[in-house]
Amino acid sequence: MRERGRAARLRARSAARSAAGLMAVLLCWSCPVRAAPQDDIAALAPPAPDYAVAGNWAAGPAGPGPAAALPEGAAPVAQAPGVDVFYVHPTTFRSQTAWNQDPADVAASTWTDESAVARQASAFGACCRIWAPRYRAASYKALMDPAHRDAAFALAYSDVERAFDWFLAHVGDGRPFIIAGHSQGAKHIADLLERRIDGTPLQQRMVAAYIVGINLSEGEFGLRYRHVPVCDRPAQTGCALQWNAVEAGANLAPIVAAYEKAFVDRYGDVPGKRPLCINPVTFDRSRPAALSAQARGAVPGEPGFGAMKPLRTGAVAVRCEQGLAVTYPAPGLDVRPMAGGSLHYYDFALFYADIRANAALRASAWLKAHR
Repeated sequence: MRERGRAARLRARSAARSAAGLMAVLLCWSCPVRAAPQDDIAALAPPAPDYAVAGNWAAGPAGPGPAAALPEGAAPVAQAPGVDVFYVHPTTFRSQTAWNQDPADVAASTWTDESAVARQASAFGACCRIWAPRYRAASYKALMDPAHRDAAFALAYSDVERAFDWFLAHVGDGRPFIIAGHSQGAKHIADLLERRIDGTPLQQRMVAAYIVGINLSEGEFGLRYRHVPVCDRPAQTGCALQWNAVEAGANLAPIVAAYEKAFVDRYGDVPGKRPLCINPVTFDRSRPAALSAQARGAVPGEPGFGAMKPLRTGAVAVRCEQGLAVTYPAPGLDVRPMAGGSLHYYDFALFYADIRANAALRASAWLKAHR
């Protein structure tokens, strides 16, 4: 217990030191970087995980694992659900010496499971069987190094795509699925949507794509995604959604400017550069603002080891403004913004019960439409 407490304190200090640099990366997932030395990354990479081995899944072949964790007050787990979710975790490997996470690293996997998988993937348990691959995620070191970042991400994505193929081969023919991810995981889900799902027969099986915590712009739907639309309505299926939570009172201008620059650098100064924001309480583009009384339940506290605290209902107001989810957390939620007011670490926790209910609604709508 003492060692775990010491490890948690070290991680907290590491996170604090890295916050400013990580924030810069979050603002510019799509910014151009120098030519990536992919051979260097591959030579130093840990072995590729074999997804036929149950241990290479945080949740999946051997059961829900950490994704079975629920905060007090959450809706119960679905019994014999008809939908699966493929969830990809965010950056959790804070190494300053390695480019990519080793899925066989027990300590790193434990931190990933308890700080991310349990607190994010479990939100889909009211509708779905949960599958969460372990993968060679890019590390903090890679995120802070533009010369190696793309190569580290490419290696990580190669694992995600192989895991998705294994997932498709084993969930059963024709079963519907949700894809979901946060931060780095959302980047990989966004790429997976583009490369493997958009405009293919798989799109007919996709209930929704929850792409949370990256700079996805409105104009990418039509430019990057030619067939998958934005989720405009709470029960819509076959669509994609995202949000980025920021604290009310934060200066939105530099965040929005960085997101829009990334879009312009890739597509030119054409319409659609504003970041996409779907309100994570209403899930309705025609209702961009939600009062705290509408919020179904937030998980208090910072991501970390141990059980989640009980849900607090009516504790978060949020409105989409300039493409960002401007959020008003109630006192006592123990929310600590990053530099610039970003609530990136709480993109799921602040809206946990709302995500849970919305995923169940979309899953039910898909199943009803395809009976």
